[in-house]
Amino acid sequence: MSDSQNYLTVSALTQYLKRKFEVDPYLGKVYLTGEISNFRPRANAHQYFSLKDDHAKISAIMFRSAFAKVKFQPEVGMKVLVVGRIGLYEPSGSYQIYIERMEPDGVGALYQAYEQLKKKLATEGLFNAPKQPLPRFPKRIAVVTSPSGAVIRDIITTTRRRFPIAQIVLYPAQVQGDAAAPEIAKQIQRANQAGNFDTLIIGRGGGSIEDLWPFNEEVVARAIADSALPVISSVGHETDTTIADLVADVRAATPTAAAELAVPVYNDVLLQLNQDRTRVFNAFQNLVQHDRQRLAKLMASYVFTQPNRLYEGYLQKLDFLTERLKQAGQQNVNQASQQAQVLTQRLAQQTPIHRVRQAETQLTNLQQRLQRGTQQVLATKQQQFARATQSLDLLSPLKIMGRGYAFVTATDDQIVRSAQQLTTDETVQIHLADGQATAKITKIDGGNQDG
Repeated sequence: MSDSQNYLTVSALTQYLKRKFEVDPYLGKVYLTGEISNFRPRANAHQYFSLKDDHAKISAIMFRSAFAKVKFQPEVGMKVLVVGRIGLYEPSGSYQIYIERMEPDGVGALYQAYEQLKKKLATEGLFNAPKQPLPRFPKRIAVVTSPSGAVIRDIITTTRRRFPIAQIVLYPAQVQGDAAAPEIAKQIQRANQAGNFDTLIIGRGGGSIEDLWPFNEEVVARAIADSALPVISSVGHETDTTIADLVADVRAATPTAAAELAVPVYNDVLLQLNQDRTRVFNAFQNLVQHDRQRLAKLMASYVFTQPNRLYEGYLQKLDFLTERLKQAGQQNVNQASQQAQVLTQRLAQQTPIHRVRQAETQLTNLQQRLQRGTQQVLATKQQQFARATQSLDLLSPLKIMGRGYAFVTATDDQIVRSAQQLTTDETVQIHLADGQATAKITKIDGGNQDG
């Protein structure tokens, strides 16, 4: 067997390396630029964080006296310029930089991308969209996280302790690396498509900004915004805020807090149900007792004991109204009688009897005058008629024919007024006073003659 004295202990090797760091002139004062990571402010205490670039990361410590001189608030993702020394921390064997001065040197690439995406989604309204309420008693809860991390174990443990009747279904996904964001978004969509979940939890443990970066990707943010299930986001620790936290319906500081938000305490629910049942039973008893008292009071009222008293008041009121009606009717009759008397007196004062008598006398006179006038007109008209008849008789052709005159008509019954109307051998009618005769023209003197 080899001599153990030839072997160094871990402590001896660590002390040797620490001595090397301390005496190296290039590590006594180092000017370093990098991006702050894993920074969680501790009030009035030493500050522990990391500095990193695209290819490497170094742990950093800044003692309270040095940190008190910093004039700005360091933030994760901020690019800084630091001055310090490199040393070795013996218990863990890791090297770190002890920062003495720190100044800002712009914003890191990841932090800048975070701010740009945050501004874009805020402009679209994803952060201010109405938040879905969490169901009070979920039956099935989908969890999108790593299957091997502590997140799923914490959620399962907390859920079983608080609400064991809820079922947890894991949708495994990478939560770190370039392929994590598309896989997380895909699992969120799968949980929604299943259609039989009440709540969705997404999350992972703490880490640096690059470790949490998949939850700052736009594809994850939009998958959360499009989710029909209420989403609880539990990414990192309480001081870490990702885009997923801002879009989700509820943000939890830790996976345990997410499970506590998702489910109630079963025993508390049972206790509350028992209390509610007791309150309902007591309230119902009080209501029944109150109704019984009211019933007893009503049954003891005169309406049931002396029902005739129910309408005595109405009878009295009916008598009163009947009396008022009679008085009002009599008053109306009296008023009408008085008004009739007044009108009769006025009518008597202005009676038209004498005017009627005067009109009758005038009518009689007018009738007499009409009769006399009619007789006079009739006599005058008779005299005029007699004279006209006498004149007409004097002019009558019959009267003239009675003195020996006659008139002749041709065969067409036209009166012959001229000899020129006649022709020889023509038959004519001679009209006399007492008859007529037929004659034949044999000769015409002074008129047209046949040769």
